[in-house]
Amino acid sequence: MRQFEVPAYAAVSDTGFIFLGNSGETFNLNEIGKEIFDLIRLKRNTEEVFKEILENYEVDRQTFERDFEDFINRLLSYGLIKEI
Repeated sequence: MRQFEVPAYAAVSDTGFIFLGNSGETFNLNEIGKEIFDLIRLKRNTEEVFKEILENYEVDRQTFERDFEDFINRLLSYGLIKEI
């Protein structure tokens, strides 16, 4: 089980627009990406994120695990989240 946090310099709008105050970079998230990002901001661990998404969307666990890992790796590489 992994845990992540959103750095204080990352600001996100209701529409999924992210602004990094430390670099001025901007990013856009789709609906599910924003939901995952919000769950991370609420300090949910990976199992809690999985449970929430699998209950609310029609996706099998194996597919979501693969897509989630890819998404998390992208967020980490852009500095949008940190692993704690």
